[in-house]
Parts: sequence; structure tokens; C-alpha cells
Amino acid sequence: MNDVDQTKIELAKDWLKQSKFTLALTGAGISVPSGIPDFRSPGGLWSHFDPWQVCSDWALEHNPKGVWEFLLEAISLFKQAKPNPAHLALAELEDKGFLQAVITQNIDGLHQRVGSRKVIEFHGGCTRFYCHRCGQEFDPNQVFSLTPADIPWLCPCGGTVRPNVVFFGESIPSKALLVSQEYCAQADLILIVGTSGEVAPANTLPTLVKQRGGKVIEINLGPTAYGAVSDLRFDQGAEKILPVLANL
Repeated sequence: MNDVDQTKIELAKDWLKQSKFTLALTGAGISVPSGIPDFRSPGGLWSHFDPWQVCSDWALEHNPKGVWEFLLEAISLFKQAKPNPAHLALAELEDKGFLQAVITQNIDGLHQRVGSRKVIEFHGGCTRFYCHRCGQEFDPNQVFSLTPADIPWLCPCGGTVRPNVVFFGESIPSKALLVSQEYCAQADLILIVGTSGEVAPANTLPTLVKQRGGKVIEINLGPTAYGAVSDLRFDQGAEKILPVLANL
């Protein structure tokens, strides 16, 4: 790293050491080095799936086969992916007491797989499956034995079995939203990692920290919507920056 980066690194480390309550807000960018393309990027899932047709409340009722074609591909990506140094670094910061929680927009479960304990899945995750119609729960391990011939996965009642993920047209789970807002009310530092700030209401969380006098460190490649919010910005991959910051 050049001299400017080193100065910024030292400042970020000082803020981490001084902070009494630090949050991380993570998005798709943190998982790209793990082999999961951003759904919105070229080559991502939305380049060959129409989100409304396969990942919406409408699709669950009217296009269950399309929903499960999408889910089989997504879950296969998640299964093959491995946590990268950025995930490891956040878990290390938590272990050392410098990070109190991770709020993630990702549904891939990589934070939990690497040992992060306090993870709020803002958009849900693929660890719980239930019927969209009657609510009956199903063993999540069953999903790994599904083949294209087995889809759509249907409940005996005829409803579509679905993961505990926020589909388009659905609201953020009230508990995830409430806990995230409560944490932001306590935080004096938030790390924005791999998220460009395009998706509401997750993109409002750093502003809540900023408004109460907290500091904002952004680790993102390229321009984002957080220009007016970030106090310190690293235009580099999280897998490169976070392991350095975690070396406290």
C-alpha cells in the first residue's frame, strides 16, 4: 500500500480501537471474491433471470417452477462458495471485541460459516424453508437433494416451499429492521463493506450512525451512494483492506 493508504489504515485502526460499539454493513461485494457474482453485475443472476418472474411474491404464486430454477442455481453458488479473507477478518474483529455485529444484505450464509456470531440477515437467508401458503416448515437439508426433475418444491397443501428470504414485493422482517435500527442508535462507528447503497432501507443505516455523531468507514470498489456519508473511504477490495484493519 502507498503512503496515503497507510495513513488511512492507521486512522481506521485508531477509530476501531476507540469505538465502543462498531457495526459492519455488508453487501454483495464482500462475497464476490468467494465466487458469488453480484446479482446485478454482468454475469450475475439477474443477467439471465428476471427478478420479478423468479424472485417476487407474485412468482411464488404464479411461477413456482421459475422460482425454483432460480433458487437451485443460487443455492448451488452458495454451496460452492467459501468465505474469503474479508469474512475472516470481520469474524476476527468480533473475536477481539472490536466489532459488535454484522448487518448483512447477503443471503449466502458466509459470515456464519466463518464463525461470525452476531449476524443480522437483513434480507433473510437460506437456512429455513417453509410453505409460502400455509407456513409448514421443511428440513432445509432437503434442498441439497433436489434436482431439476423435483421442482417446483411444493407443500402437500399445494403451496410453494420457499426459503426465509425477502422476495421482491415483500417487506424487510420487522425483527431484523428493529434490531438493526437499535444497533445503529448505539453505534459510534460503522464499516460499509461491499455495498453501493442502492437498496433501501439498508442504505439508510449508515446515515443513522452518522446523524448521531458516529464515524463511517467505507470499503468499496468504485463510486457509491455513500459519498456524502463516508468519513474515510478505501477504494479497494474488502478482502485486501479488512485483514489489514483486523491486525490490531
